Amino acid sequence: MLTIAVVFFAVQMAVLSTPVAQEHGRIDIPLTRRSALAADVIDPAVLQNAVTSAIYKYANGLAAYKSNTGQEHPLAKGFDFPAVLGISGRSQGSEPLQDDDGTLWQGAISVGTPAKTYTVQLDTGSSDLFLPGPKCQTNCGGHNIYDPSLSSTSVDRHHNFDLAYGGGDTVEGEQYFDTVTIAGLTATSQTLGAATQYSEGFSAAYFPPDGLLGMGYQSISDYNAPPVFQTLFAQKQVSEPIFAFKLSTSDSTLTLGGVDSSKYTGSFAYAPVTTQGYWQVNLDSISVNGKSAVGTVQSIIDTGTTLIIGDAKHVQQLYAQIQGSKPASKSIGQGYYTFPCSSTPNVSFTFGGKAFNIAPNLFNLGRVSKGSSLCVGGVVASSSFDFWIVGDVFLQNVYTSYDLGQNRVGFATLK
Repeated sequence: MLTIAVVFFAVQMAVLSTPVAQEHGRIDIPLTRRSALAADVIDPAVLQNAVTSAIYKYANGLAAYKSNTGQEHPLAKGFDFPAVLGISGRSQGSEPLQDDDGTLWQGAISVGTPAKTYTVQLDTGSSDLFLPGPKCQTNCGGHNIYDPSLSSTSVDRHHNFDLAYGGGDTVEGEQYFDTVTIAGLTATSQTLGAATQYSEGFSAAYFPPDGLLGMGYQSISDYNAPPVFQTLFAQKQVSEPIFAFKLSTSDSTLTLGGVDSSKYTGSFAYAPVTTQGYWQVNLDSISVNGKSAVGTVQSIIDTGTTLIIGDAKHVQQLYAQIQGSKPASKSIGQGYYTFPCSSTPNVSFTFGGKAFNIAPNLFNLGRVSKGSSLCVGGVVASSSFDFWIVGDVFLQNVYTSYDLGQNRVGFATLK
């Protein structure tokens, strides 16, 4: 049994290689990283799709929670499902889901017997694993195909799945059991999806990984099956039900079965999970330039979302503390704000009683246009829900641990 496995992750195309270090049960796999969402000049279409994609993902998860538990998720009460899904839903025309210019944290897994390697996006904001299957004739070119008929350990579950994402993009397919390995840790009889259709947003041009691996709770699983990490713990592949992320411009890692003390300094500030579905915790407060701007709100810690997205009322309160800021829904996209590039604010989020700063270069997504004196903020408003989605704009500033045993998220200062 391996106690801790460490996997290095990349944004966009990962360079897969054999482990270069094995020490104390830890396997290190080096990967490369490409550019991030922030740029010298922003792309409005990419920013608009980033918000839409997140909203659709949460519509899926909240619906799955109700289907699996028989109860409405507490966050669903303020969620504007009609505005998100629309009456005609997926039949509507749309822009393809973008790759957000390099914001997909991804790594390698192997599936089946004999094992075949795939790249997957790592997403704490969902709970299912899917890959393109052999019946997929639409938008699966350029991806590695998972063919259950070539695996001696695959078993057909005789269930279908259908997931909706931003702008009407979908993934449809069939569910199987098979062997899944990540960083030398093996989950047998793991539920996964073999897609029979990828919409355009999941084509290789827009979505470089082969598939997606969710790391939330089972209650938001569209399959209503244990996610990969839960299976690893149940099968004693890891000794602790904890995984942790460092997401940064270099040395980005996912640690399975514990935390890597070489990645952070000091102690963790822990926030209890308030509803077991997402990694949902209280965001105690938000400060701007040392002054309180927002009080306690519910938040979800989501490695699969690039931005920080909050309810319109509280986001407006945040930007009201930033001199020269103004709404940019007409010029950039719904919910976005601009601020003077010459004075990027110091914004901090408090979790578990400890404040963590957002680096100015991460809060600043880029200039509105070449030569403009206005920049776009990484905190965006949505009128579709009343909670906060805390994505990579914040997560790249901290080391986070996700504890299924004590149902809590830990936040620590990066070294």
